[in-house]
Amino acid sequence: MSKRFCTQVLLLVSILLLSGCGINNIPTYDEQVKSAWSQVENQYQRRADLIPNLVETVKAYAAHEKDTLMAVVEARSKVGGLQASGDLINNPEKLKQFEEAQATLSGALQRLMVVVERYPDLKSNQNFLALQSQLEGTENRISVARRDYIEAIKLYNTEIRTFPGRIWHQWLYNEMKIRESYYTATAEKADEVPKVSF
Repeated sequence: MSKRFCTQVLLLVSILLLSGCGINNIPTYDEQVKSAWSQVENQYQRRADLIPNLVETVKAYAAHEKDTLMAVVEARSKVGGLQASGDLINNPEKLKQFEEAQATLSGALQRLMVVVERYPDLKSNQNFLALQSQLEGTENRISVARRDYIEAIKLYNTEIRTFPGRIWHQWLYNEMKIRESYYTATAEKADEVPKVSF
């Protein structure tokens, strides 16, 4: 009887010690990664929702800029076709395709803004100015959401690779893999300072 009692007490003490030593960090950090990715998707969706209104506003002023407008619409359509399922952040290949589509959309939007510079009346249109401001704010939100996602991945990966998280990962959470989906610059020579001349 006393041996059984000692075993139960030892088990209870072990459980109490384990609950305070980071055993739950890995699933907690995994959920933070998923939550941060959801915020990235949320901001991408906000941008996608703004684009049709922006294109229609520009179309009214710049009807002969059809190629640029079509590039924006097609890029948005491609992004919409790749909208993420829950497993996107667990599949590096799909995530890369998704990010490439987002980069294409960003490039198309930049070309659209160049077109806008040719139309002074459009630049003073209140609808366009409001949409442009919202789009700029959304691009900033995307940047912040990406940063938060990167930080969540960093925290998760650090926990899995360091003590005592490494032990918990091997014993209890070995199905949870290290995440390798950090963002990289998509523009060529993005690390070089651009030369500006007038």
